Amino acid sequence: MDEYAQPLLSSAYAKKTPFLHSSAKWVLKIVMWGVFIFWVTIIFLFPTKPVNELIVKFIDISSGTVFGNTGSFFLVFSGPILIIAFLAVVYLLISHSWEHQLQKEKRTSKYPRIRLWTFPVLVDGPFGVVSAAEFIGILLFVAFIVWSVSAYTLENFSILAEFHLPTRLECYMMLELYGLHFGLIGLFCLAFLFLPIARGSVLLRLVDIPFEHATKYHIWLGHLTLFLFTLHGLLYVTAWTMEGRLLQEILDWEETGIAIIPGAISLLAGLLMWVTSLSPMAAGGIFLFMLDRFLRFCQSRRTVDIIAATCLPCGTVELVLSKPGNLRYNALSFIFLQVKELSWLQWHPFSVSSSPLDGKYHLSILIKVLGKWTEKLRGNIPNFCKEEQELPFQPHPKITASVEGPYGHQSPYHLMYENLVLVAGGIGISPFLAILSDILHSARENKTCLPTNILLLWAIKKSNELSLLSLVDVRSICPSFSDKLKIQIQIYVTRESEPPLEEGNIEKTVNSSVFPALKGQGMSALVGTGNNIWSGIYVILPVLGFVLFLGLLNSYYINPFGINTGWYTGLLFVLGMVASVVIFGGAVVGLWHLWESRISESEEFEDNQMKIGMMKHTNGSMEDNESNHKSLVSTSTIQYGCRPDFKEMFGSISESWGQVDVGVIVCGPPTLEASVAKECRSHNIRRRSHHPIFHFNSHSFDL
Repeated sequence: MDEYAQPLLSSAYAKKTPFLHSSAKWVLKIVMWGVFIFWVTIIFLFPTKPVNELIVKFIDISSGTVFGNTGSFFLVFSGPILIIAFLAVVYLLISHSWEHQLQKEKRTSKYPRIRLWTFPVLVDGPFGVVSAAEFIGILLFVAFIVWSVSAYTLENFSILAEFHLPTRLECYMMLELYGLHFGLIGLFCLAFLFLPIARGSVLLRLVDIPFEHATKYHIWLGHLTLFLFTLHGLLYVTAWTMEGRLLQEILDWEETGIAIIPGAISLLAGLLMWVTSLSPMAAGGIFLFMLDRFLRFCQSRRTVDIIAATCLPCGTVELVLSKPGNLRYNALSFIFLQVKELSWLQWHPFSVSSSPLDGKYHLSILIKVLGKWTEKLRGNIPNFCKEEQELPFQPHPKITASVEGPYGHQSPYHLMYENLVLVAGGIGISPFLAILSDILHSARENKTCLPTNILLLWAIKKSNELSLLSLVDVRSICPSFSDKLKIQIQIYVTRESEPPLEEGNIEKTVNSSVFPALKGQGMSALVGTGNNIWSGIYVILPVLGFVLFLGLLNSYYINPFGINTGWYTGLLFVLGMVASVVIFGGAVVGLWHLWESRISESEEFEDNQMKIGMMKHTNGSMEDNESNHKSLVSTSTIQYGCRPDFKEMFGSISESWGQVDVGVIVCGPPTLEASVAKECRSHNIRRRSHHPIFHFNSHSFDL
């Protein structure tokens, strides 16, 4: 079965209606772009007097409806992003069955071209590696801040001109006005703050930005938001201190607007301002984040069986986890893992090291021993192995886990390039093992649109890490791959000047344990990147439920009883968001779980047969590690006591590969990413007409 594409519509129907699909997608794109531009325009022009007065007038007119002022603010500032989320659900449903066709279209360009998302502009500095598209986004935010401050400055002077106050009072008033407006700008930044960290968000899937990349946008916005809120608080505190009424203002709990004392406590304690003074202007992104967090909570309740655990000579642990057949992922996905035998609180992210084509009912991860948690995990595996050997026919304890994910790119973007350069540092080889396995499986099945020219550059500290190569069983996957693919592997052992005397020792597995989990459970399919229909319903129904809650709340409680206390209505607004997520989202999760259970029951026999085969394969792989390793080493060039010279390598590629698009994927520490990004930028700027264009992609090394 093709794990990448599970069409919701039959292929025959899709062939009959390509024009309808294409037209529908274009219409959805235009509508979503229109809504997004409208939303951004409102935010950008809100500091101007005409737009501000227009919005205030609209809110005054609509305040008499069942949704009240809160609902009107929510509609203007958060409604557009939720509308885009609705449309994104429909777009993903339509586009999913055309994933391979989209990949084909992306690769049919006759000449290589620069792409904003893969062209590194900044490689050194506080932001890390920044692409051209990200740099444009940063400039737009800076322009928004500068524009807003300028517009509000003009407004502040016009307000002061109306009162004719003494200079000292003008100074106090100016500080308070600036404090007010910096807080307002911070609220607009808050509207974007939570959009990047919803791991299974339909918005991230729409633009195909994985959570691991989007987290840095959240960090950037978080620093900016807290800086603006800090200015907001400091300006007010300074003004009130100069006026001699600081204590009075802080302790005065106003019935309208935002309560001051919670904001002061949050500011002094370093907490986020929105916790105690949430505005409907920023509720859209927060609501989507709450939906994602609740779904993650439900998924992580499932106890997942670890089918096999293996300790490799370099100290790395390989875990094979059980999963349902209908849970999709790709070779660049990652999961969050909790092992309750080690800790009930700690969750750790790990890249998937297996291809979805390796097996329908399992996935693998590699864990390098770097801290106390990983040391405990590696230390427990030999104990389980010892118990198995001493009491082979007796029940023995097994390792279980809780899993969130898998997350990652909506599509396997490594298949977009015919030419690939994979650069790994240490355990950063993990996702590239998945990519190599994925490509080898696809080559064996004679699939089209695959990378045909692959260069893997791997820097490691010691030669015992070479045992990781044994995890890709080239002989059993595609023994004749050299007839279809050109794979070059260059390995650099940086802390050894020569090969070890007993080279065979590095190929032996230290400990391996296989757990007979025939009656156990696989990972839950309750994930935002899972079934498009259920994940779409999960987004839409709670939002509609929240709108219904606001209408009922205003009709039967707020308006009849004349409730107008600002902090209290804000609290009801937040409680409504939580209730909508739990009640309506919980109902969808329950039905989704029942559907998943029925699917799992129908696949139970096949699942059990797979696990028996998986155990046999794992036992057999321990005996075949040496031959597998040698088959990969035979295609590798190993250099000791040196590091890769990226300038020389990229120069050689430019001369030998010709005028093509080259996908460069890096997984390693920030210094490695910066070095590779710098060479990609340099060669793209200085390239000649017959040279390739390097497209830089980073697979996060450490979340």
